[in-house]
Amino acid sequence: MLATTMLKIENLSKNYGDFTAVNGLNLELKPGEIFGFLGANGAGKTTTIKVCTGLLKPSEGSVAIGGYDIVKQSVEAKALLGYVPDNPVLYEKLSGTEFVRFVARIYSAYRQDRGGDDVSGQQLENSLEERIEELFVSFEMGEKKDELIQGYSRGMRQKTAIIAALIHKPKILLADEPTANLDPKSARLVKDTFRNLSQQGGTVLMSTHVMEIAERLCDRIGIIYGGKIIALGTLDEIKEQSAANGSTLEDLFLELTGGLSTEVGETL
Repeated sequence: MLATTMLKIENLSKNYGDFTAVNGLNLELKPGEIFGFLGANGAGKTTTIKVCTGLLKPSEGSVAIGGYDIVKQSVEAKALLGYVPDNPVLYEKLSGTEFVRFVARIYSAYRQDRGGDDVSGQQLENSLEERIEELFVSFEMGEKKDELIQGYSRGMRQKTAIIAALIHKPKILLADEPTANLDPKSARLVKDTFRNLSQQGGTVLMSTHVMEIAERLCDRIGIIYGGKIIALGTLDEIKEQSAANGSTLEDLFLELTGGLSTEVGETL
């Protein structure tokens, strides 16, 4: 049985030598919630997300996915999550379908380790192929799904990465700038997909620099600066927490962060 808290970050810190990228961060997300993570380049967004996926180990603190510690119970935790990186690296000599099928089978192994999916291999295979077809069609890539990824545009690669993150129906989706490289229509498809996921009880944590997406899509927003969350809540709650006079999220963000970016690259 899943925990009522889908993501729990407690006193999380991540250091790179003498540099602290994330500093004592705390956050809880519930099932059905879309959370927007905002911050300037180098503020700590990508580092936080990578720790949540298990790609990086925390220097201090802990992260739990559906009640499972991402370090101590990594198989159970990773079986519940999908991840869209800020710069997806795909296998170019595979077709879109082959890549997504490869990812799906990795997650199938996770589920088997957890003792899940008590159905035959053929049933799983049939269900997988149907879902692959469904997702590629929904992202308007049905005619391109069997072409090699090396011929894909940046937008098509981004959509393929999102499809791969969704293929196993994750309970929580961690997405780092998921609408980067997408045209307005494709970005709208992504937003609609995230909203549908949340309506089905899934949780979404997404970082973005697009204020309009955060303002219209996200149930709550967190603004991170210098590795710390300096504002957290709904847009109205953040307005109440700040002394900002602006009425838009962009105004609030610039007021709270001083409109400055750190000198450290966003890859941190």
